[in-house]
Amino acid sequence: MIGERSGPVVVLVHGLWFGAWSLGLLARRLRKAGFRPLRFRYRTMRAGLDDHAAELGRFVDKAAEAPVHFVAHSLGGLVTLRMLAGRPDLPGGRVVLLGSPLNGSAVARKAARIPGGARLLGKVRTTLERGFGTVAAQRETGMIAGSRSFGLGLMVGGAGGAGDGTVAVSETRADGLRDHLVLPVTHTGMLFSPAVARQAARFLQSGSFSRSP
Repeated sequence: MIGERSGPVVVLVHGLWFGAWSLGLLARRLRKAGFRPLRFRYRTMRAGLDDHAAELGRFVDKAAEAPVHFVAHSLGGLVTLRMLAGRPDLPGGRVVLLGSPLNGSAVARKAARIPGGARLLGKVRTTLERGFGTVAAQRETGMIAGSRSFGLGLMVGGAGGAGDGTVAVSETRADGLRDHLVLPVTHTGMLFSPAVARQAARFLQSGSFSRSP
């Protein structure tokens, strides 16, 4: 468990092929905004969605504080939603998803057809292809999507619409989202964007994103 010592707990969940290291800058910015960030690490390709969700649930149980917020990137958002779907007992809090393909990823489906592509997606291939769009009814959940198209999608024929280069904006929408915001960032770049960090903190504090310039 990698975390800070004070403020409301916010669990950070990384995406495919990344690790807790990728959340370092976001964690520092959330700490400055008054939160206590805890970075969850897991081996993204080595297990399926249910196993990752169960591992995340055990990680959250160790935090043992309320409220518990979440900020999750890409696949990490699907893992978080799956975990919350089976854990209505957890302390309340809000959720911010960053570029998570709730409706499934066209890029993942295309990548799986390329020689070696299925192996690169590992045991989460089906999850990425189909998505997981069940938003926890007991938690306010917001989505930040990117509109700067540069990433894996360019290598496999595009994401099938406007998006962050890996996930299309349309793939980030689902019933039950409290708020949805599109920012000019790439899929990976949103992890390092000060605007994304500010908006994530704003949603965790108020349950909505800011539309002011």
